[in-house]
Amino acid sequence: MAVASWFVGRHRNTATKLAAYECGIVAVGDARARFSVRFYMVAMLFILFDVEAVFMMPWAVVYRKLYWITGSRLFGFWEMVVYLGFVAVGLYYIVRKGILNWSQDKADL
Repeated sequence: MAVASWFVGRHRNTATKLAAYECGIVAVGDARARFSVRFYMVAMLFILFDVEAVFMMPWAVVYRKLYWITGSRLFGFWEMVVYLGFVAVGLYYIVRKGILNWSQDKADL
């Protein structure tokens, strides 16, 4: 079907049809512009804290049932406290390094 439609269909490649579509805005500059390292750092941080939410949601849903699974009432609680401790240390490191401070001069990188 795909091959048959290619043979049957019209192929008129006009300048308008081959132009890049950018939401109606004419493209300026090179599409392969360099991004700041901060952009990638923030993207990785977003993924890190997204994963945190992915771990915390199932834990919160089954928190009351953890006693039957582990045999200890506080095992699940302390397990999450340790995990959040690691996340807090990571967040402290991020703030200390100034990764989230976008007002800094780019020359300081």
